[in-house]
Amino acid sequence: MKIPAPERPVLTDRNALLRQRDRAWRMGLVDLFHQIAIDEIEDRLAEVNRTFTAPALVTGFPDIWGPRFPQARLVPDDPVLDLQPGAHDLVIHGLSLHWAEDPVGQIAQCTRALREDGLFIGVCFAGQTLAELRAALAQAEAEVSGGLAPRVLPMGEIRDLGGLLHRAGLVLPVADLLHQRAIYRDLTHLARDLRAMGEGNAMAARLRRPTRRDVLARAGALLAKASPDRDDPSRVAVTFDLVFLTGWAPSDSQPKPLRPGSAKTSLAAALEKIRKTET
Repeated sequence: MKIPAPERPVLTDRNALLRQRDRAWRMGLVDLFHQIAIDEIEDRLAEVNRTFTAPALVTGFPDIWGPRFPQARLVPDDPVLDLQPGAHDLVIHGLSLHWAEDPVGQIAQCTRALREDGLFIGVCFAGQTLAELRAALAQAEAEVSGGLAPRVLPMGEIRDLGGLLHRAGLVLPVADLLHQRAIYRDLTHLARDLRAMGEGNAMAARLRRPTRRDVLARAGALLAKASPDRDDPSRVAVTFDLVFLTGWAPSDSQPKPLRPGSAKTSLAAALEKIRKTET
């Protein structure tokens, strides 16, 4: 008898995520990290010796990203992306991938939408993003209420995220990280900014009631003690890591690695030649 595989728990409450983004616009969206991400992507594209004529842009924040890439076709970051196979020579995934229920599936859909030798470039929060907040909330809740609820989105590590590129069918993969530190007055200021970024807690397993005030007060005290700003210890410093993922759709025109053992000169001989040249 075949035993069915256990269902994977749902990570993201998609409706809650969309509500949070709408609320962020009403609050006055804080787009600092979007602008940083866009600047970095523009710099990376400038280093590519190519003109892209059919770009697509996947993002949950089209009003921020769209004006910076006016030639791109805007695509919502839905679980099933509105992308046609082989329609684009460039697909950008703009600061939404960390909320994807299936990130490798998102990248694979982008890969299928690329023409031969087309470029995928994505950016998402990852690494140690909000690690200080996560630790403070976990310790405070354990001390005050004896429980532990999911409050900060799990963040992928750069090595794992880089591996998604290969799994999605891309070649020449590159993953790199931009480390940022943001300064806030206190936990309340940080929480308000996260809501205004559209990055509040939209996890499916989150508590469906307000967090107790004594838990928040304890978390604020722990955060202030563990992560003070070096220039102004009355404020707190929090990490935001942006991971950039780049890969190409396969093409016969791309450089191929040599087969193992096909080299005509050994490494030892090459090093000896260099040594003799230097002397």
